[in-house]
Order: sequence, then C-alpha cells, then structure tokens
Amino acid sequence: MERLQAFKFELMPTGGQARKMRQFAGACRFVYNKALAVQKENHAAGAKFIGYVPMAKRLTEWRNGTETPWLKDAPVHTQQCALKAIERAYVNFFGKRADFPRFKRKGVSDGFTYPDRNQIRLDRETGRISLPKPGYIRYRNSRMVPGEVRSATVSLRAGKWCVSILTKRDVEQPVPHGPAVGIDVGVARFATLSDGSFIAPLASFRRHEQRLAKYQRRMARKVKGSSNWKKSKARIQKIHARIADARNDFLHKASSTLSKNHAMVALEDLKISNMSKSAKGTANAPGRNVRAKSGLNKSIPDQGWGEFRRQLEYKTAWHGGYLVAVDPKNTSRTCPCCGHASKENRKTQALFACVSCRYGNNADHVGALNILAAGHAVIACGGMAQSGRPSKQEPAETTGAIAAWGCRNPRPLG
Repeated sequence: MERLQAFKFELMPTGGQARKMRQFAGACRFVYNKALAVQKENHAAGAKFIGYVPMAKRLTEWRNGTETPWLKDAPVHTQQCALKAIERAYVNFFGKRADFPRFKRKGVSDGFTYPDRNQIRLDRETGRISLPKPGYIRYRNSRMVPGEVRSATVSLRAGKWCVSILTKRDVEQPVPHGPAVGIDVGVARFATLSDGSFIAPLASFRRHEQRLAKYQRRMARKVKGSSNWKKSKARIQKIHARIADARNDFLHKASSTLSKNHAMVALEDLKISNMSKSAKGTANAPGRNVRAKSGLNKSIPDQGWGEFRRQLEYKTAWHGGYLVAVDPKNTSRTCPCCGHASKENRKTQALFACVSCRYGNNADHVGALNILAAGHAVIACGGMAQSGRPSKQEPAETTGAIAAWGCRNPRPLG
C-alpha cells in the first residue's frame, strides 16, 4: 500500500537565505496575480479559459521580457506551480467547491513549492535540507522523515519560515481492529462517543481571546503602516499562530486515538458554514437571539469540526478503517430505545427524556448512539464513505433501523 504523507518543520535560515525566499515568494505571487488578470481579461473578451500549457508559454515570455527580468532570479519550477495553483483554483470554482479566485496580497500566505524531487536533498542526520538557490538550510529536526521525498513547500507564517516535505513510502496493508463508534460533536463537549465517553473541548481561541483583544486595541491606536503598527501586527499574528497550533495539536491527538481504536467511525454530515452564519438579519427583518447566536458562531469555528472530520477521513483509511457521514436530521431528537422522534424529547440542551417510553440519558450520548445506528444503516444499504462522503445517504425510515438496533443501558425516568 502506497502512502503519501507530509512532514512540516520550522526552518532556521540565514539572513541572506531569508531574503532570497522572500524574493521567491514575491515572484510567485506576481506570477499568480498576473495569470489571474490575464484570465479575467480573456473571459471579458469572450474567449475560452487558458490552460496551463499556453499559460506556461506566457511565463517564458515574462521571464525573458524587459519589463520583468527579475523573475529569472527565482526558480522557474516554483512559478510553474503558481500557474498550476491558479488553474486548480478555477477548477474548484467551476466545481462549486470554492469561491472565485482572488488576487494575492503581500504578507498573506507567502510561499512557494519545489515540485521536482531531484532538486531536493534531505540530510536527515544533520537536519539540513538543500533547495535550489538558497542551498542547504537548517531545520528543527524533531522527528524522522521516512520514505522518498516527492516535493517541498516553503511558507512564511507569523514571521517564521517553515517547510512541508511530502514523502511517499510503501506500507503494509492495514487490518482494521476495534469496535464501531458514533461521534456527536458539540460545543460543551467537543466529541461524545457512543460508548458513553467524551472528549472535553480545548477552546483555544477562548483561552487567548482577552489577550488578543488587548493587543488588537493597541494596534488600533497606532498609525497604520508605521513601525509600531507593524510590530503590533506581528505580535497579533503570533497569538493567532499559537491559537491555531494548539487547536491542530488537539485535533491530531484526538483523531489519531479514535482512528487507531475503531474500525468504523460514524459522524454527522454537518453544514458548518450554514451553522455559523450571522443571525442579525436585515433592518426590515431583524434576527432573533442575535447575541446568543453570535457567541455560538464564535465557538463553532473554535472547535475545528471540519478539520477534525478531514483528519478522521484519512487517518481511518491509514489504519484500514473507514468514515461514514450520516444525515444529522433528528439525531438528537430520536429515542434510541423505541425510535420515537420528537422535539419534546430534548428537554434541555444536555438532557434527553423520551415522552413515549420514558427513556432518559445525556442528549449528546443519545445523539452519538443514533449516529452509530444511522452509520450501520448506511452500510446496510450499500453505502460506504468515499472521500468522507457516503455513496448513499441515511434512508428516510431511520427510526425503524434505530429501534431495531436497540438501546444500550436504558434508564427509565421516574
């Protein structure tokens, strides 16, 4: 079995190497923006989309032209990757997977990619990597990099240069082990499992919210573009990077533990962007519970549900398991004992009490039980997760499947 895996490290370049990498990132940004401008002009003229090959010929003209001779100072392969990135952005837009491509700004997502593995040399023992033009650069060798190096992506984030090394290696065909599990994600509890256990939320943004607001107020009082304003901006970027790093570390640990110990993971197919939309409404039709919804809109992205699902998708495949995404409709309102679905069953946010059979339990635990039952129903109908999406959605009569699955340790009320 062939596995592609990326390993990210912090680089420790010299001053000259850092200047070169900034120059390369700027050249790639220029090529990307120029190609996007050409595509827009071409579309306005009524012509067809320009593919990568004819656009690469224009890149040769730009590099050899008198207006932009400085493009030759950067490796051509990195600029070709920028052209492939703009083509991929258009493909995602036409496939309704992303918004229309936008021009890149300096200081936002600066970076470039070396796609040719023959140009990259990795010295694993001394912790150095050789890249065209900058030469050998030291990196923080925190772990070994197994496999054959395929490409390397250099990026600037919060004032630090990082390299992401993509490798390919052959591994043994994994054998899935462990029981199936249903997971109900939430805010009060990050993830509640169908076996009754749960994972407490990290709430990384909430922990740094006051400190972040303090430095944002300081930045607002400074003249935009001044030296002190830039220093404040760099400090805020570091706080944001720390928030993101803590969240990613939490999600990786949680997803790794779940994927190793369970052969099947059932998860709700949530529309997170719709759940975190603003509730303000308009002047003619104002929204309701705006303050409460505003707090929820801040907490949902802080949990990282989308990234959690993405990690579970590929990690379960690595360990021989699979991920099943089910319809979230009525998962928290259906009784896992008798199958009765009603909004009256959800007495409070944390308490579930069936009005039909008097079964009571934690609402998140009930949701996890129903998600697991719906996952079994999806598989029974021939649907399996492909790229995190089941080929068949949950059938309409889920209550019968849930009731047939039965309840675990029912606790009647009163």
